Amino acid sequence: MTFAGALVVFIVFIGIVVLANAIRVVREYERLVVFRLGRLVGERGPGLVLLIPVIDRAVKVGLRTVTMDVPPQDIITRDNVTVKVNAVIYFRVVNAQEAVVQVENFLYATSQIAQTTLRSILGQQELDELLSEREKLNQALQQVIDRQTEPWGVKVSTVEVKNVDLPQEMQRAIARQAEAERERRAKVINAEGEYQAAARLAEAAAVIAREPAALQLRYLQTLAEIATENNSTTIFPVPIDILKGFMATMERKATA
Repeated sequence: MTFAGALVVFIVFIGIVVLANAIRVVREYERLVVFRLGRLVGERGPGLVLLIPVIDRAVKVGLRTVTMDVPPQDIITRDNVTVKVNAVIYFRVVNAQEAVVQVENFLYATSQIAQTTLRSILGQQELDELLSEREKLNQALQQVIDRQTEPWGVKVSTVEVKNVDLPQEMQRAIARQAEAERERRAKVINAEGEYQAAARLAEAAAVIAREPAALQLRYLQTLAEIATENNSTTIFPVPIDILKGFMATMERKATA
């Protein structure tokens, strides 16, 4: 091959390489932020995008939701309890230009903002609030982080506190507190049952006082219940009225 032929092949090869770099295929969930001689031109995509070789430079940005774990943070609550809390944050880019121009690395910046906000917001709460009001804290974290990432073209959709790790002594204290609470509820339920039973007995006594025949019916029912049981000894209760009559008879005979 002559020198001229080799030169032609080299030029064709360079042309193919340049043309390949000038043609970009952008997916539906991506955008190209194009700079021309260092100046922002705008977003391109999705689909086929043609760039001017050497002059244009493109930065590809994904628009899908990103799931990012926030590393465990040591937090001192308002009531001076040290806990370790981690979370997960869901966000996505809504403005590719701002995500490239306004911040150097929006993924790293969002992660750092999430960590500092987690310590700041949760550090203002007491331990009981941190454990029981998780939904309210998640919403507060989402609003604060989203407000700070908005200038970067990043939308934070959800922040969820995953785990709250307590010291061993605090876990034991909470366990004792929960046990005491269960005992208190059991005693309250037992007392309520005793109160209701006493109220029913008082109502029954009032009915018997108004209707003496009810006592006789109850006496007969008790005898029937005793008769159905296999007892070696059966005690028959005697009505008080019979005993009074018997005692009066005995007294008259004694005086006579």
